[in-house]
Amino acid sequence: MRCFVILLLSSLTFFSLPPLAQADHTLSAREGWRSHGTVKSYEALLDDLKKAVKSNGLIVVTQAGPTQAAAARGITIPGNRVIGVFNNDFAVRVLDTSTAAMIEAPIRFYVTENKDGTASLSYKQPSHVFGPYFGQGGEVLQEIAAELDQIFDAIASESLN
Repeated sequence: MRCFVILLLSSLTFFSLPPLAQADHTLSAREGWRSHGTVKSYEALLDDLKKAVKSNGLIVVTQAGPTQAAAARGITIPGNRVIGVFNNDFAVRVLDTSTAAMIEAPIRFYVTENKDGTASLSYKQPSHVFGPYFGQGGEVLQEIAAELDQIFDAIASESLN
């Protein structure tokens, strides 16, 4: 009887748990995000993004992605790379308004490979990224974020064409 009660309680617990979460692969329709599909390949979009970053006065500060490391382990996954961009001028200006806000730098672009071989470019708008620090950084930080919004939009536009 005791085993039956334990089995019954275990079953009830298992079936009362929420279903396992499944990853949401949709990058659009998120607050503060911009997401653009392209007809470009993953590699072509990565190359064009890096060129656009440079031509718009920012530099690539960081790059990270699981694709190559997974391949080294024998696992094939779609191309996936996060590119962090910023420059020292913006760093000094942001620090002048809010030391805490610099935790958000570099601000990132996200390049993902789609199932059909095309790639997508996504990013959080800098004004969204820095929004939590506007209370401390005030109007000057808001102006910096708006300036970065324009630069990020220009980088996206240039890399998508």
